[in-house]
Amino acid sequence: MKYLLILGLSLYTYAGASMKQLYLKNACNSCHGIYGESMGSTPRLQGQKEKVLLQKLKNLQQGKTRTATGTVMISFAKSLDTNQTIQMAKYLSQLKTVIPEDRYDEAYDPAGDGGS
Repeated sequence: MKYLLILGLSLYTYAGASMKQLYLKNACNSCHGIYGESMGSTPRLQGQKEKVLLQKLKNLQQGKTRTATGTVMISFAKSLDTNQTIQMAKYLSQLKTVIPEDRYDEAYDPAGDGGS
């Protein structure tokens, strides 16, 4: 039983990692943002329910879209097989913005910046 749990967790982690790679490889982050937070007028993926995302992906795979920019998504959605579609919906539903704590650790020296 213990081994099944470890195997299941490993597969879950692998699926999430491979969906992240696919998300970046297909340049989804160019329009939807690195964390699905949306860039400009593209739909926000972060915070959407898995069931909703899965249905939207399936609609796109059938060529259904309500927006002109949605036509771009049809080819991306059609490139996913059934398992990838399910896994992508799961991955997208779990996206959260991550800001490293050490992001602003560099000391700020206002001298010489024009006094702004």
